Amino acid sequence: MDDYKNRSYGAVEIGMKGKIGIVVVDYQLAFTDARYPLGGAPLVMRGLDNTARLLGVARAHGVPVASCFTAYKSERDMPHWKITAVREQFRHDHPSSALDPKIHDPDYDVVVCKSGPSIFFQTPVVPYFIKEGVETVIITGCNTSGCIRASTIDSFQWGFRTIVPEDCVGDIEEGPHRDNLRDVGRRYADVSSADEVIAYIQRSSR
Repeated sequence: MDDYKNRSYGAVEIGMKGKIGIVVVDYQLAFTDARYPLGGAPLVMRGLDNTARLLGVARAHGVPVASCFTAYKSERDMPHWKITAVREQFRHDHPSSALDPKIHDPDYDVVVCKSGPSIFFQTPVVPYFIKEGVETVIITGCNTSGCIRASTIDSFQWGFRTIVPEDCVGDIEEGPHRDNLRDVGRRYADVSSADEVIAYIQRSSR
């Protein structure tokens, strides 16, 4: 028995409609380079590769892309993080703050530095998407249980149709990855795939 399903959770499919915009959350070297304490988790690296593939198609078709990294000047301007590596390394002058070149096109992407979990919190991403006429937001990046979940909820709260391609996001462990995708899929977003988003982009551009 699925009590959530019996109580109508997940009963409505949101679907992709109109112009899409893509957010790329925290695919910075801190998470993608195994030299750093939080870097190189297999699910994150899988998400990085699939996001790079998706972005290649998206940029070729003029899709708006907003990427973010997380960094601070010092501990004084950061929230009360419980993660030592964040407190010690997520600094503007630390090399781990740089976006991974696999997903970053400095001549195309809008890039913001965020201070909290969500790419939308106190950043210009929402006004950018409104100006671009975006109706559907595609969420990519890491980690699924933290910044992806927060960004998904904020996208929902801003009124965007919200899609999370499962293979474009990643986490440290598979359990939280699956649990959080299942949960946001019941409430706020459709869980999809890179191939489905690519197909929509190509179909919409004909």
